[in-house]
Amino acid sequence: MDNETIVIVSGLPRSGTSMMMEMLAKGGLDVLTDDIREADEDNPKGYYEYERVKKLPDDTEWLEDAKGKAVKVLGELIKFLPEGYRYKVVFMERELDEVIESQEKMLKRKGMDEDELSKAELKQILKDYKRILKDNIKSHPDMDVIYLSYNDIMSYPEPVLESVSAFLDGAVNVKDMLAVVDDELYRNRVD
Repeated sequence: MDNETIVIVSGLPRSGTSMMMEMLAKGGLDVLTDDIREADEDNPKGYYEYERVKKLPDDTEWLEDAKGKAVKVLGELIKFLPEGYRYKVVFMERELDEVIESQEKMLKRKGMDEDELSKAELKQILKDYKRILKDNIKSHPDMDVIYLSYNDIMSYPEPVLESVSAFLDGAVNVKDMLAVVDDELYRNRVD
């Protein structure tokens, strides 16, 4: 991977984006973070976020600092990434029932009310939202993308992480990335 490419890690909330950021960091890729959002019970190893990302589309100057690095970008903000940069998007996916379960637990821990929507309604909304995010990526002329399953990483990590290494032109060490997989943090399984 060249020094001009920006690696974007994205996906639905609670889909494993923080885990992937940690994997990329451990694998040898520089990551753009600011440690403002601290680790907590929901993400005990940290969130790996960079606050300025949330100011898209108004603030894009930070993209110069992101060249040759990985940065986490919320799914809804991908459409605001400007043309003229080279992006490689690592898009995390997870079984939607697990995403919903994880989000509900996180909201309860923070003392927030759950949505009035049924799980079936919420699942359909997330499915539609994910389709919109994928369409945004597909329509961006400067983006290549790899779609990864959190569930596959947790079950069969090595082949998935080998595909990440290949996608990033060998810029990350798979063995070091594998050390991040922590079955104890896979707490919201839905069988």
